[in-house]
Amino acid sequence: MNLLGTIAEHISAKPLPLVAITVAAVPCPDTPVILTLHWHGFVEEKIIELEEAETVAYTPIPSSALQVNHRWNDLAMLDRAAMEAGWELGAWDVARAERPGCARPGAKSSEALECLQAFGSFPFGLNDFKAVVTDAPDVADLIDLAARRGYLMWMFRPVHRGIWADFADDSTLCADGTRTPPCPIESMPPVGHGPAKTVYRFGVPGSSSLIN
Repeated sequence: MNLLGTIAEHISAKPLPLVAITVAAVPCPDTPVILTLHWHGFVEEKIIELEEAETVAYTPIPSSALQVNHRWNDLAMLDRAAMEAGWELGAWDVARAERPGCARPGAKSSEALECLQAFGSFPFGLNDFKAVVTDAPDVADLIDLAARRGYLMWMFRPVHRGIWADFADDSTLCADGTRTPPCPIESMPPVGHGPAKTVYRFGVPGSSSLIN
């Protein structure tokens, strides 16, 4: 599983900084993974399509949700792939969330919304604005499976090609905001039941080497 290669391909084709990257998967081997790139930028809205026309509003650039069909047979493979991507792209940490199925009795309605968002499927928008542009033919089946079996989501904020480059205080980073592979942190097995969160911290404050 090479998430970094897919990410690199898309950020090289889109000259916009990133806010965050998320990865969502169901705990079933060889199912597709949804990779979402959250961009920072705005589209100028004009009443008429003329260069000299005044801008009347700014619409955020939609996130890009992509289906990754790489084969995998163990959640540890996905964990390592997300960690390697976050490490090499200079993220301060990678957070892994485990979520139970939202179709269970007594589940909150907010859990269903969070599941949709994790897989890049927003049920509503404002003034026809699309929060996410999704290129994932199997996303409906994945959401249905996640609602019954639960899912995992990884999130990190890249320094390389991200909006955080000017604010990063991290002694582990190279000049371009990247890190040299491989990631030296060991992954931890998922809890496997109920909601859980694991945070892999990579960064070390550059302003104080004495901070652990």
